Amino acid sequence: MWDYTEKVNDHFMHPRNVGNIKNPDGVGEVGSLACGDALKLMFKLDKDGRIKEAKFQTFGCASAIASSSALTEMIIGKTLEEAERITNKDIAAYLGGLPKQKVHCSVMGREALEAAIYNHRTGKRWDKELEGEVVCHCFGVTDKELERVVRENDIQTLEGLTDATKAGGGCGNCLPDLQKIIDRVHAEQAAASGEPEERPMTNLQKIHLIEDVIDREIRPALRQDGGDLELIDVDGNTVKVRFRGACSGCIISEITLKDVVEARLKENVSEDITVEEVK
Repeated sequence: MWDYTEKVNDHFMHPRNVGNIKNPDGVGEVGSLACGDALKLMFKLDKDGRIKEAKFQTFGCASAIASSSALTEMIIGKTLEEAERITNKDIAAYLGGLPKQKVHCSVMGREALEAAIYNHRTGKRWDKELEGEVVCHCFGVTDKELERVVRENDIQTLEGLTDATKAGGGCGNCLPDLQKIIDRVHAEQAAASGEPEERPMTNLQKIHLIEDVIDREIRPALRQDGGDLELIDVDGNTVKVRFRGACSGCIISEITLKDVVEARLKENVSEDITVEEVK
């Protein structure tokens, strides 16, 4: 049995603001019955642009109901700009905390709010797939959503990311991609702060980051000219690659190796990276 706080139990047993709003100013729907949780959030604005009424309908567990109830209480009286600054961590904190396996319920609430505000501003239904590429097809979770959750919740492990988003909790085929996202976000955060990461990357993390840089920044450029690149091995800071297609045997392959492949890996992975071509 889950160890819920008194506030979670209160919002579950006595949820606030359940129901519909006639002619709402914004509606957001996230989740699906197939995934086990679904939430519809609606709000109405007053003449000053503040949320005067918020209601929800949720299909899900106690944490999903409590998170939705808490969210409506939190946004009433706020402007849309104030409301959209609410994170899933704020929702969980309002409830006195959630079990780590139920953090995704607060994430769903945050997404519903984002969808409702988008609907108000554009008149369109928010489709999170338009905001990024689906990484976890079992639960329809996109890369942009995963990146945001990693940043906002300081996710360190695959288990933590699955708890927060459900991604990777189905077939598991996306787990390597999830690890790449965690590693990339941490590397970007370290670069932005100008400080080295507190913990050095493991060799597996380095390989994932190298693969990600090749996929995102190197391979697309090579393929435009009919070429490609294969990662052969990573030995410490030595990266061994093999050119494919038009790049194989090209007279400027050595220039491409140093000025494109090695330069991008130095910039995005480590200044100590050296790239060697395997014939």
